[in-house]
Amino acid sequence: MMAVIPEVHMARSAALPLAALAGFILSVAPLSSQPSRASAPQGRPLAIEDYYRIQTVGSPLLSPDGRWVAYTVSSRIEQDNSTHGESWLVAADGRSAPRRVQHDGTDVSNPRWLDDGWLQYSVDRQQWKIDPGSPSLPPVALPPQAPAPAAGGGRGASVTSPDGKWIAAARDAARPKAEPVHASDFEKRHQERFKGAIFDWKDFQRDGQPFPAPNQRALPAAHITVTPASGGDGRALTDADLRPTGLAWSPDGSRLLFLADPDWRDELKYESPDLWVVTTTGTVTRLTNDDYVYSDAAFSPDGKYISYVRDPGTDLIVREKRNHGGPSDLYIRPADGGAAINLTANWDLEPNATRWSPDGRFIYFTAGTGGEVHLFRAPVPGGAVTQVTKGPRRLTGLSYDKALTRIAYTVGVHDAPPDVHVADIDGSNERRLTNIHEPIVSAIAFSKAERLQWPSKDSTRVEGWLMFPYGYDASKGPYPMIVTSHGGPHSATGYAFNFKNQYFAANGYFVFDTNFRSSTGYGEAFKWATWGAWGDKDGEDVISGIDYVLKRYPIDPKRVGHTGHSYGGFMTNWLITQYPDRFAAAITGAGITNWISDYGTADIYRTKETEFFGTPWDAAARERMIRQSPLTYAGRVRTPTLFIHGEADQRVPYEEGEQMYFALKRRGVPAKMIQYAGQPHGIGGHWNNVHRMLNELAWWQKYLKGSQLQTTNSKLQRQGVGN
Repeated sequence: MMAVIPEVHMARSAALPLAALAGFILSVAPLSSQPSRASAPQGRPLAIEDYYRIQTVGSPLLSPDGRWVAYTVSSRIEQDNSTHGESWLVAADGRSAPRRVQHDGTDVSNPRWLDDGWLQYSVDRQQWKIDPGSPSLPPVALPPQAPAPAAGGGRGASVTSPDGKWIAAARDAARPKAEPVHASDFEKRHQERFKGAIFDWKDFQRDGQPFPAPNQRALPAAHITVTPASGGDGRALTDADLRPTGLAWSPDGSRLLFLADPDWRDELKYESPDLWVVTTTGTVTRLTNDDYVYSDAAFSPDGKYISYVRDPGTDLIVREKRNHGGPSDLYIRPADGGAAINLTANWDLEPNATRWSPDGRFIYFTAGTGGEVHLFRAPVPGGAVTQVTKGPRRLTGLSYDKALTRIAYTVGVHDAPPDVHVADIDGSNERRLTNIHEPIVSAIAFSKAERLQWPSKDSTRVEGWLMFPYGYDASKGPYPMIVTSHGGPHSATGYAFNFKNQYFAANGYFVFDTNFRSSTGYGEAFKWATWGAWGDKDGEDVISGIDYVLKRYPIDPKRVGHTGHSYGGFMTNWLITQYPDRFAAAITGAGITNWISDYGTADIYRTKETEFFGTPWDAAARERMIRQSPLTYAGRVRTPTLFIHGEADQRVPYEEGEQMYFALKRRGVPAKMIQYAGQPHGIGGHWNNVHRMLNELAWWQKYLKGSQLQTTNSKLQRQGVGN
């Protein structure tokens, strides 16, 4: 048996022999050294066809002994609009080439490491395991296991006890199926003839789900059960009306920590899970009850502490009429009772994916810091938080070995797709283990992006990145520029490969990304600075950034466009109404136009009740929603605008784009709508992605480069549009 190695994985040197085994194949792709990006030769510009040539590398999983890294490689398939996935292995010391894992010539899925150091994977719903250090050994079939349904819509998972003897999971309680009762056959016939939807629950819409979305409050309770790992009947430890998630064993195997919201059936309350503990004898103890939201809970290795992340609950924010969301902090508390300790009280970022060190002295976690994502650690029981990894990059998919001596991750930068790296736990001895994109990187001259900082209107420092056009030559300017605003708003742009931005740059545009106020990674004050006035300060940040780059780079101020999706779409709508003479063209992706209509038709009403201080039937909140709605100022717009929206978007309903589109068309402003059939908020699918990029580029070419630029501006001025 031989495995086919896709051409994109082949290095320039000859391929090494393939390891062919009975039932199991590790195909080998040589790892060649790549020249530094600074010395890379000039290549061709990125083409739209390259969308299907660039692969995605992700999910690096370090083996328990730290010797191996399993990872996935995904390829976009144009012919059927699908994505093909592969699983690969590479030695963490970098001394051998990556190997593709196949079973009887078939690519495997769901790779994960077992405690014994073997790699488990799935093929046709059958589980197998292999010893990566002994390729001559055939794969071993694992006995089928009964599924352990996770409570809370799949957010939980089964967990094995420290001694390996028990498996705990939250299983849905059985309940009889209710059959409809009809008064007569006549009534039954008419009930069965009905075509439509009937619902009586509040959260009837969730983006990306069928309409109406299932009533999550009517799910059965889930009970924590423990089942012998060797097989046999399980027993329930809990019987309360809860939906437990996040199960974690104590080191001695006597208790299970879990998260659950006791008010989960109350549809008038926001989700607010608390910390709970249940013993293996069935004694349940609720540890918290304070309207905060608890997550990421675990026992320390010695069982002395419980760690968790705590955020203020939405009901608490609304009730107290706060003008901020509050910090996300990492805590510990004695497992047997006592006062909690905030480990990040003096640290102004947000911890994610916590992990105890085996000696219990530190808790490691990742966090965004500006446009970067890095590994941090906090000492226990207290002290200063330390940043472990550094540099202009984003670490994603970070995993650890069992002893917490080594980490594996992918590295995000602007000018190349990510690859797998490994380093010691202190960030030293970093090694790049894969070179998946070598053929692409050696052929294409990806555009560089320069990090910028500037003072906004009120002197607040703002960060952004300016990507240069392909073949940039200052003497050939001035160039057109596309400004992009990220979604969220509580997220951030930064060091990551973005095909669309590279595609625009390849076609002769500067591309300018900004982390305006409300972005994460810059502290609490920065994150909540737009509370009650979305568009005001964040809009000033974007405009001040444009002014900053116009003074320093050969960019034509009359050929600047703005775009963004979701909150970035709102920002586009907002900026073309507040600064009608600044943009020659705009593209709005799934952008809100009218906060009042959005309140009852979107699946997240939370943002209005918090950051707009109320509901549309509250006078002050209603006035605020009207004031911050782009539709209120549609009479000012002069910018030709392309609107892009998913037909089935329930996060920012299609009608939001339609309202602004109609307002512009009614006034004679050039506008165009592209509605993607059946698509939710994200607008997925490779065919849709390519179609969207082609049409967006055509809009930029028409209004930022083409003859339409001056013609449109002159026509609007003659008509008095926007005056």
